[in-house]
Amino acid sequence: MTMGSEQEAPSRGEFTGLSAIVTGGASGIGLATANLLADRGAAVAVLDLRVDGLPERLARFAVDVADDDSVTAGVAAAADRLGGIDIVVNNAGIGAQGTVADNDLDEWRRVFEINVFGIVRVTRAALPYLRKSEAASVVNTCSIAATAGIPQRALYSASKGAVLSLTQAMAADHIAEGIRVNCVTPGTADTPWVGRLLDSAPDPAAERAALNARQPHGRLVSADEVAAGIVYLASPLSGSNTATVLPVDGGMQNLRLRPRSAQ
Repeated sequence: MTMGSEQEAPSRGEFTGLSAIVTGGASGIGLATANLLADRGAAVAVLDLRVDGLPERLARFAVDVADDDSVTAGVAAAADRLGGIDIVVNNAGIGAQGTVADNDLDEWRRVFEINVFGIVRVTRAALPYLRKSEAASVVNTCSIAATAGIPQRALYSASKGAVLSLTQAMAADHIAEGIRVNCVTPGTADTPWVGRLLDSAPDPAAERAALNARQPHGRLVSADEVAAGIVYLASPLSGSNTATVLPVDGGMQNLRLRPRSAQ
């Protein structure tokens, strides 16, 4: 794909000549992903609510993934700027706390509008461009909460469980069109949302220590580590990966370790 005038991608890298859009790409995992894709040669557009202050090499469009018209216009504008779309990273999402009884239905609808229906809107708008690509890939940011029961995360877990199932169904629907669909399932990641969660805790240091201890490798997952997983799945070098659910969780899903004091 051709690149817009504001894009200056490196001349080497497996993504050279490819164009990518990253939702929720203005901070955290999304920004780390957008930068890594650009480092490896892609022309990249960030779609987010606020896109000020991003590196000049990233095209940027103010998009609300909870709004149909905003998504349709933003994806079309990004495709026009980049000369098409080969890769979609559906990273935009919000968190939620509480048991099944702790959030009213309006909050349930709000979280699903962004975390689930946002993926539907963006992917649907990008499909005409993906169908023209010879290296089409969709990567969704899911969560360990989709595959493991975590206390006080009923709403968030339900939304991410839907993302996991949607990823696999989309992979089945579009494999014959040459479009790969995968997802990453991060453990607790050191993102702005988690930072705000820690800041609001009665004892932020103790809460961070508890989150670190929950990870088998003893620390939060970094945004760069999740970005590396996303870029691996998006890469044309991963052409046999579709319907893949890639944990980036420090072993949280699969390990059953004894307490550190007993090891």
